[in-house]
Amino acid sequence: MRVLLVAVLAALLAAPVLAADETVEAESQGTWYLALGDSIAAGYQPIGDPDKDHMTRASYPDQLWLMARQRYPHLQLRNLACPGENTETIRLDNGRCANEHGSQLAEALAFIEAHREELAFITIDIGFNDFECTDALECLLPGLARIQERLPGILAELQAAAPDVPIVGMNVYDPFLAMWLDPDTRAQSGQSVVAVQMLNATLEGIYAHAGIPVADVEAAFDITDWETLAPMAGRGEVPRNVALLCERTWLCHEPPLGPDRHPNVLGFRAIAEAFARELGLEPVGVDLGGEVRRSVD
Repeated sequence: MRVLLVAVLAALLAAPVLAADETVEAESQGTWYLALGDSIAAGYQPIGDPDKDHMTRASYPDQLWLMARQRYPHLQLRNLACPGENTETIRLDNGRCANEHGSQLAEALAFIEAHREELAFITIDIGFNDFECTDALECLLPGLARIQERLPGILAELQAAAPDVPIVGMNVYDPFLAMWLDPDTRAQSGQSVVAVQMLNATLEGIYAHAGIPVADVEAAFDITDWETLAPMAGRGEVPRNVALLCERTWLCHEPPLGPDRHPNVLGFRAIAEAFARELGLEPVGVDLGGEVRRSVD
């Protein structure tokens, strides 16, 4: 029942993304929040419009934007995130998503140049899609090597373009925890936590070297809490980390909506709150109904 309620809540709150030509009208002198990244930042959910790459209004940038408007009343959101993006494609022209200036990074740098004095902050999540095979452990070391090679340069370009603008990165939750629900793969769920912690340590090290704080999504999803038990419909009591994953993503849903590793509205909320803490914002409740998702320059 709990999982069903989450699905209903997500369906009610996560409306399809707006067309690219719809804008948020600037109030007085606008201040901008620039969001970069992959499908998590883009708000991908299986309930989203397939013609718009399943993006929805419930992304963590949408929710963080609404939280930030308490401090920045005229804040506008420019979300360039693209489903499937990784640390290579974020630099490629005509890559995962079409951009006027080529790649997502080039588009971001052009936007920063045009709004250098108006940027409030920048967020970025990237790297999870750098693992290019189905076996998480087999992919781990090559994926970490790709991130270590490419992410520092991405961050350096952003910082050079916007030296006085706060930038916040993020670590990730563990979608493989859902394997605990199948006795045949339960042992692998424990191994996955070790792998995700290695990924997060890599991300955190790169961000720390650049002087960039990290939204602690790993902690928000409490991925290491095997000891605390929580009730789950049809399953009895399960480890809290598994229960949180099922509550906040589409991984524990039956087809056609699941299993899908992307967050639902509650998961995006938890991620937004993690970013809010790093930015010193109040993670207050936000109303997604009727809000415009993003704007264009």
